[in-house]
Amino acid sequence: MDARSEAMPARLDVMSGARTDPGLRRKVNEDSFLASYPVFLVADGMGGHEAGDRASAAVIDVFRGFVGRSDVTPEEIAQAVYRAHSAVAAIAAGTTRGAGSTLTGLVAVRQDGEQRWLVLNVGDSRVYRLLAERLEQLTIDHSVAQEMVDAGRLSRDQMSQFEGRNVITRAMGGERSPADYWLLPVVTGERLLVCSDGLNGEITDEAIRAGLLVGGSPTHTAGSLVTQAIAHGGRDNVTVIVVDVVAGGIHPRLEDTTGGLMTSGTATGTVEVATVPSTRRRRHG
Repeated sequence: MDARSEAMPARLDVMSGARTDPGLRRKVNEDSFLASYPVFLVADGMGGHEAGDRASAAVIDVFRGFVGRSDVTPEEIAQAVYRAHSAVAAIAAGTTRGAGSTLTGLVAVRQDGEQRWLVLNVGDSRVYRLLAERLEQLTIDHSVAQEMVDAGRLSRDQMSQFEGRNVITRAMGGERSPADYWLLPVVTGERLLVCSDGLNGEITDEAIRAGLLVGGSPTHTAGSLVTQAIAHGGRDNVTVIVVDVVAGGIHPRLEDTTGGLMTSGTATGTVEVATVPSTRRRRHG
């Protein structure tokens, strides 16, 4: 069932839908998610049964207190990320194999009196945006595969088949694993996708773009994308959140208006906002 919410006084109107599936090869679904305005997050746990699922659930639980609010600040989210790091570290300390999780998604925040998207990422789950039929990946993977792409040793199309595709360089609960943040405008008519790597590891960006363009409801679209991932192998847990901005954002013609890349201090959860646009965003489609 689609979730529809309206935030006042900004009159931001969004619809969202989500689906998760363990896939064909995993007995336990280690993914957790939260898709309730203003928070749309996916956490992909690592550590096996009774560790990975607990880690991802602990990450998501930290953010449940923001649900229903229209006055969340970027600083509050950065502080929550810090608390989530601590929660996962505590779980890992009680296991023999360790535990970790990715954390990726977007939160509608108030910054300088305006409603914006705060996109955040630790690990290799992803956030995409579809606008005017153009697909853009808003996050950058923290993974060995991405580092090889950046170094020119691997093409983007080869990432899903790369033997070390699941090796990530940052994780919740890990040391020296700060989150990346992007502060972006909310655009009326945009469709946003938050997903674990169980989606983009099985289907291409072009297939993702096509799935988002079909025009179904967020819930139907999320289910269709998960079904495609399963049909293409379902090697991993897969979780998809689709968010449609119905009203209240800026006009699509102003879409090129950008926010700044944000960095958080891992010790305190403080946030500093850069005054220049991020140069790490990639466009596709």
